[in-house]
Amino acid sequence: MFLQQGISNKNKFWKYILGSIFIIGASLLGQLPMLAAILFQTMFQGKIYPTNDAEIMHFFDPNLNLFLLLISFVFALGGIYFVVRLLHHQKLLSIITTRKRIDWRRVLFSFLIWSLFTIVSTVVMFYLNPADFEINFQLIPFLILVVIAILLVPIQTSVEELIFRGYLMQGFANLSKNKWFPLLMTSCIFGIMHLSNPEVSKMGNIVMVYYIGTGLLLGVITLMDDGMELALGFHAANNLVGALLVTSDWSAFQTYSVFKDVSEPEAGFDIIFPVIVIYPILLFIFGLKYNWSGWKVKLTGKIE
Repeated sequence: MFLQQGISNKNKFWKYILGSIFIIGASLLGQLPMLAAILFQTMFQGKIYPTNDAEIMHFFDPNLNLFLLLISFVFALGGIYFVVRLLHHQKLLSIITTRKRIDWRRVLFSFLIWSLFTIVSTVVMFYLNPADFEINFQLIPFLILVVIAILLVPIQTSVEELIFRGYLMQGFANLSKNKWFPLLMTSCIFGIMHLSNPEVSKMGNIVMVYYIGTGLLLGVITLMDDGMELALGFHAANNLVGALLVTSDWSAFQTYSVFKDVSEPEAGFDIIFPVIVIYPILLFIFGLKYNWSGWKVKLTGKIE
């Protein structure tokens, strides 16, 4: 049902390619404030111009860096709205859910359950391996972080969901007329888009198992639930709570979080564990609560 909302003879796949280019362009436009801030500080404050992602990550105060990093997603959100409304002549709601309005109770339930898991697992790791963490808490910078994160992180995560679980998933459904191809393609592209994250260069390509696995999870719950509300809540909790709880010198978000991970990163079973153990449990909980059935048809069936 969810994918069918984007199916139309007028929605040729070339429109989705064109729309994706426009959204990327809007996002790049949103990176101009960061470029302007870098140029200002190099020209008038004597800083050395950063030449790679690692130097950019540590160029600004963490709160300013997070703000400038996330502001591009506001521009991308505008690009998504423009493309869906004017290029595809659909309502924005049509790439979010099959319900008459967004079910915010679903969003909240998913947000709370994944927030709880993230907080508990972080606290457990802190007590099991205290040498791997430093207390990073500073009251005023943390309060500023909370404001920035609450305002902008949900926009960032929602933009990613709108693109991958909404716009592109319906686009690939138009192309393939089945459900498994959009699910696999968007999950792989979602993973590939994270290749530039510092975690990948630090721990190796095995981290892609986590990113692609997370993409699959979010795609599955979107198709099974006929809407992306659960995916929106999960993704917001993952990034928001993560930004507030833990940072490190090699993570994508440099923040004034409560803890700082000072361990030497290495990819092991802890990368694969959520994908093969925690995610299936989460699917079971969602399936039980929302009475999901017909898994095979909803995930692999043809689209009439």
